[in-house]
Amino acid sequence: MSLLSVRGLSKNFGGIEAVKSVDFDLAKGEFLALIGPNGAGKTTCFNMLNGYLKPDQGSVRLMREGGKTTELSGKPPRRIWRYGVGRTFQITATFASMTVRENVQMALISHHRKSLDLWSRATGKYVAEAEQLLEQVSMQDWANRACSELAYGDLKRLELALALAHRPKLLLMDEPTAGMAPAERDALMELASGIVERDQVSIMFTEHDMDVVFAHAHRVLVLNRGGLIAEGTAEEIRANKLVQEVYLGGGSVFAKASSKDEEGMAR
Repeated sequence: MSLLSVRGLSKNFGGIEAVKSVDFDLAKGEFLALIGPNGAGKTTCFNMLNGYLKPDQGSVRLMREGGKTTELSGKPPRRIWRYGVGRTFQITATFASMTVRENVQMALISHHRKSLDLWSRATGKYVAEAEQLLEQVSMQDWANRACSELAYGDLKRLELALALAHRPKLLLMDEPTAGMAPAERDALMELASGIVERDQVSIMFTEHDMDVVFAHAHRVLVLNRGGLIAEGTAEEIRANKLVQEVYLGGGSVFAKASSKDEEGMAR
């Protein structure tokens, strides 16, 4: 049974159909990519999944403990977050003057509903749990450094730890590798893949880099002009003529990604 079931999801802005009648399912422990050209409706879709936008039509249902489902549409972001739907953004948001560990501690304090504690009383809270999360994203050696000193790629890894502090069932990652160097992209997505495989957290992510998508996604959804035009494995999406025409200009980007995959296998 699906962890997330989306049916007929639609959103208009002044008569413009940003997202129209989108249907898809997301399984537990699945790494799902949502791709499409600029303006395809990817971010609008994400914003409806976690409550930042209310759909004009459609249903977003999340499977919860005991096999019960909860309708997410129309609920505020914080309520959806409490149900276990986390999100990372294109622009990272951390407390720059605090250390890396303290940032994770603050996320854990919020998760455990201790947000009203004064920071002077909170510095000793959840230290072991924070360090475990930092180790999970390979940031343990940066624990005592101020966030203001971190490189961009390290901030993205910290953001992942902050999202995991809330123990999500589903994590939405909006262009997680934007602005990162190729090596940093691969490292971040390997971390995310490990979380999916090890912890059975479902991840849905938007991405423009086809190398990242084809290397890591279990399945790919393709949006164009607000509508879902294709879904399938990386190989199925590569071979889809409609996707090649409307999104990738005849398949040149797919061919580039495919040749890199083959080159990697040859090594």
